[in-house]
Amino acid sequence: MSQDSTPPRTSLLFSGAPALFVVLWSTGFIGAKMGLPYAEPATFLAIRFALVAAILGLLSLLAGVARPKDWRSVWHIMTAGLLVHGVYLGGIYAGISMGVSAGDSALIVGMQPMLTAVLVGPMLSESVRLRQWAGLILGTVGVALVSSRYFGHFDSSAGGVVVCVIAVIGMSVGTLYQKRFCSEMNLLSGSFLQFLAAAVMMGLLALVFESAQVRWTGEFIFALTWLVVVLSLGAMTVLWLLVRAQAATRVASLFFLVPPVTALMAWPLFGETLNTRAVVGMALVVGGVLLVSYGKAPEPLGRKS
Repeated sequence: MSQDSTPPRTSLLFSGAPALFVVLWSTGFIGAKMGLPYAEPATFLAIRFALVAAILGLLSLLAGVARPKDWRSVWHIMTAGLLVHGVYLGGIYAGISMGVSAGDSALIVGMQPMLTAVLVGPMLSESVRLRQWAGLILGTVGVALVSSRYFGHFDSSAGGVVVCVIAVIGMSVGTLYQKRFCSEMNLLSGSFLQFLAAAVMMGLLALVFESAQVRWTGEFIFALTWLVVVLSLGAMTVLWLLVRAQAATRVASLFFLVPPVTALMAWPLFGETLNTRAVVGMALVVGGVLLVSYGKAPEPLGRKS
């Protein structure tokens, strides 16, 4: 087959989608930090998810897109949404509200590629090659170096850190679940169901455990708008396109880049300087992602060449 006939989803590897996803995803920590002083985490997320679900539902109706073919498909789609949106974002927001800094939460997110590599065999029967394991380890070392400035004054509450770790486990399992059971879902109608399920989940948590009060300041409205449009509609769409088109380990490796990019954003915004270890760590992260992401894609276990 000639290069000109390469399927569009294969060429996605060489497009700007991975870089776009990393940049957009990294801004989520800043948006969460901006909005949480004005609303409790479940309340904040319930509003965000409800707005996204309303937008996606309207777009689905106007576009007349295909709906899930049966209730089993609906269940799988909503389960993936609860894991990726509810457990992941709910845990990250709760952790930040309990005192975990944006840098600490970005560091914890850097665990996801290793978790995905551990789970990808049992869930998807994807093999992880030696070169990819080397890249995953290299990326983990790089994340540790980039985030080492947080180690000396790690003042986050133990409970908040535990919640963030649970959140990342939810993200890893949810991404693999999405690839295994929801690979054929329509992005509009499927994402509507996922955000609707997450909105109901967060709404119930807000009613039971929070005051459900919001201070509608300009900063909160800006953060909410950014997170709805750029993160939930933009970054999540790019993520699902990548999950559909690439091996799960390759997609997960992109999360190694989140702490370095967050550090780069914090430099001009908050005056946080980058030390030598951070620069070296960024180089290691890039090298790790290259090892994991490029070269021949891993074949499912048991498949003969």
